[in-house]
Amino acid sequence: MVRNQLSLGLALPTSWAREDFLEVPGNAAALAAAEGEAQPALALYGPPGSGKTHLARIWTANHAARLIGPADLSSAAVDQLAQQPLAVDDADRTADPVALFHLVNLMRERRHALLLTGSAAPAHWSYTLPDLMSRLKAMPAERIAEPDDTLLSAVLVKLFADRQLQVSEDVVKYLAARIERSCRAAREWVAVLDAAALAENRAVTVALARRLLEENQASD
Repeated sequence: MVRNQLSLGLALPTSWAREDFLEVPGNAAALAAAEGEAQPALALYGPPGSGKTHLARIWTANHAARLIGPADLSSAAVDQLAQQPLAVDDADRTADPVALFHLVNLMRERRHALLLTGSAAPAHWSYTLPDLMSRLKAMPAERIAEPDDTLLSAVLVKLFADRQLQVSEDVVKYLAARIERSCRAAREWVAVLDAAALAENRAVTVALARRLLEENQASD
C-alpha cells in the first residue's frame, strides 16, 4: 500500500487499445479467449489491476458489445441490457445477484454472448442464490495470473507511457525489484512518482524513486 498520498491534479486517459495490452504467459489464455470467437458465456478473473477491464474492452470491441459495471446491473435494467452482446466488469461485486441470474438466463435465451469479470473464479463468488451459483460454476473461465518480472516491468513501462513520462530502464528495474508484485501497486507508484515529479518540476529518476520508497517504508 502506498502511503505517500500525492495528488496529480491532472487526469490523463488510460489506453485500452489492443496494441497496448501486454501479453505474457500469465495472461495469454485469457487474451486468446477475449480475442477468439464469441462463446455463449465466458468469465475472466484475476487480482485487482491484472488487466481484466482491458481484456473486457478488447472483447467488447471484437464482438460489438456493451461494457457495464456492477452498479449498472439491476432487475429493472436486465431486459434492456440483454439486447446485445454484453460484458459486466466486476460482476462479482453486484448488489443485485437476482438481476445477474436473470441476465445470464436471458442472454443465453437470446443467444447473445456474455462476458463476466471478477477477482476470483465464478465458482467462488460469494453469492447465496443457488441457481445463480450453479450457472456460474458451469461457465468457462480463464485466469489472469499475478504479474511475473517480465509483466511487472512491462506494466510499469505502459503506465509511465500512459502519463506521457519518459523514464530510463534503470527506473523500471529499480521499481520492479522493490514494489509489491501487483499491477495495482505499479499503478499507485507510477501515480506517486508522476505527482512528485510534477510538484518538484523534475524528471522521474532512480533517486526520486529511492527517496519515495524510503519515505513510504519509514511511514509503515
